[in-house]
Amino acid sequence: MLKKAWSHPGSATTRSAPVVLLSLFLTGGCVGAIENRFIFFPDKQIEATPRSYGLAYEEIYFKTTDGLNLNGWWIPGTGSPLTILWFHGNGGNISHRLHNIKLRHDLLGTNIFIFDYREYGRSEGRASEEGTYRDGDSAIQYLHARGDIDPTKIVFLGESLGSAVAVEMATRHGCAALILESPFLSIPEMAKAIFPLLPIGSFLQTRYDTFSKIGQVRAPLLIVHGENDEIVPFQQGRRLFEAAREPKEFYGIKGAHHNDLYMVGGKAYLETLNRFLSRVIGNEPSP
Repeated sequence: MLKKAWSHPGSATTRSAPVVLLSLFLTGGCVGAIENRFIFFPDKQIEATPRSYGLAYEEIYFKTTDGLNLNGWWIPGTGSPLTILWFHGNGGNISHRLHNIKLRHDLLGTNIFIFDYREYGRSEGRASEEGTYRDGDSAIQYLHARGDIDPTKIVFLGESLGSAVAVEMATRHGCAALILESPFLSIPEMAKAIFPLLPIGSFLQTRYDTFSKIGQVRAPLLIVHGENDEIVPFQQGRRLFEAAREPKEFYGIKGAHHNDLYMVGGKAYLETLNRFLSRVIGNEPSP
């Protein structure tokens, strides 16, 4: 997002942040399109599937409200009544999250539904802020129509850019809980953090204003942030947490950066996540 490092490590896209600054100041009506090139880093190639990791899964295609076909994977759980709806970050595609999916599936036992936004992987269309919201709405509608899960036990999980989509969805739809990994306050706040001396925030059309929305979320909230996050300042996660309603928890991971929370956090983080979800379904008392 205005910086190459926001992209997922699997993305081969290389763009310089100063270029987008120059473009934003020198162009008029194309600002939105230029921004998108520095916010979204889609990869069309699916490198592997859950089967490669020994997981049973269904290949899913579903339509958005504006008629696009989106692709995702339904991975059945092993006993938990919860379903995790996964909103991934701004780079790569669902196949770049397979190791992470495998670890969560094995420890948490939840159903997992992860999908690609428009333009990512096998999904159609071109990515945009409003497009990701439409995609989120459509993914929720798909889950509600499945008939084999409890729609009141869907947990929204958002990572990085996906945290903004997950928060927006939590303001529109009910969810059992909301988990945000490496969340940011807004795109203008990120621009301020990256370029503190350049007032470019007012030029940006893309907002992803999570900070103004988090107070509307009533579901139990867990925010996770790497203390050494080199992309989204750790304090943005803390500020978001402070603005949120109870019940809420914050979990900082020492030594973790932006893209390695689950690797650095390891089993301790996954067990924290498991305890949080157990409280959501009433199997463990509040801390």
